[in-house]
Amino acid sequence: MLSSKINVVFHCAATIRFNAPLKTAMQLNVVGTRNMAHFCYNLKHLEAFVHVSTAYANCDRSYIEEVIYPPPVQPQKLIDAFDWMDDTMVTKLTPDLIGKRPNTYTFTKACAEYMLTQEAADLPLAIVRPSIIGASWREPLVGWCDNFNGPSGLFVAAGKGLLRTMRGEYNAYADIIPVDLPANLMIAVAWDMAVSRPENIPVYNSTSGGVNPFRWGEIEGMLVTYFKKYPLDKPFRRPNCAFVSNSFMYQYWQIVSHKGPAYLYDIWLRMIGQKPRVVKMYNKLERALQSMDFFTSHHWEWSHDNADALTAKMGEEDKKIFKFDCRGLHWPTYMENYVLGTKKYVLKEDMDQLPLAKAHLNKLRNIRWGFNTILIVLFWRVLIARTKIARNIWHLVVSLCFKFLQYLRISSTQGP
Repeated sequence: MLSSKINVVFHCAATIRFNAPLKTAMQLNVVGTRNMAHFCYNLKHLEAFVHVSTAYANCDRSYIEEVIYPPPVQPQKLIDAFDWMDDTMVTKLTPDLIGKRPNTYTFTKACAEYMLTQEAADLPLAIVRPSIIGASWREPLVGWCDNFNGPSGLFVAAGKGLLRTMRGEYNAYADIIPVDLPANLMIAVAWDMAVSRPENIPVYNSTSGGVNPFRWGEIEGMLVTYFKKYPLDKPFRRPNCAFVSNSFMYQYWQIVSHKGPAYLYDIWLRMIGQKPRVVKMYNKLERALQSMDFFTSHHWEWSHDNADALTAKMGEEDKKIFKFDCRGLHWPTYMENYVLGTKKYVLKEDMDQLPLAKAHLNKLRNIRWGFNTILIVLFWRVLIARTKIARNIWHLVVSLCFKFLQYLRISSTQGP
């Protein structure tokens, strides 16, 4: 039934675990793609086979064109070798195999692209490479997202006050692409494959940095602003997230903002008879941050000539319906909708409870101010007890404050 009725295949399946064992990632991302290509040869009326890769498949390059680059190892030879290698041997070889790529995900997606040139050359094949998938711009709903993958999980962690610092370059491009844009591009590509029948395998980069730049430093400020405007229910701390490029400063803020408070909170939970959980939660967050370091600390440029040429082929009405160009995207509005989307669609929180969430955020602010005030007073009292200079400064400040209050009282009694 499938072989007689399918006209278009969109192949999006893959493991997106960055740290998946290489043997597992090869089996799912490369062998799985090859199996799909073999399946497509049995489809009697196939018009288009659209394979979804990633814009970071060739992240060992700074400029990435819409072409298929050969990987350092022939994928089939690697698959054959894995048949007799044990897991320990594969683990030891993995760093040498993936080279400058940061993880097995990007490496195996590059292998899958190249493998298709060998296994699917006679199919009506095209490859779409989206960058970092974010919440929708317009469809199916503004700001829609339904999982913690990609930036959504990090944004929620920032909104909950858990994520306070990240490794990243402030001015590096955050190449986020709203999910509806590559989805529209896939449909347009399938149409063009059926109509134009190109001889070569066309590749389409679906990215934002080259046409509508958006920097990680801008995200930092917008997250804090919009999560204070639309706070999540019962956050751990007030939202406050910053990108740090210096390794020493990042480790410092990790201790001060993440690990230190986590251990203190777990001690408190033990004291009140509850099971400690915050340190475990931060360890999991730390692993997620480490997997993102490479992408928040580097900058790439992608060509988009094929995508622009496809736009030129489309009619005006189709350009509106199947829009995949992000040039008109206003990032502050998009980020505001993204924050709302995480609250409504990912966490499924009731928007009617927003006043309570704001009240809780104000409570956390007052607790923070009170705690900081107590720390400052305690520190100063210890300093006064130990140094004569500090005592003299303290007496001078108190004396000036007393005189100022006296002046205000005398001025108010004399009148105009």
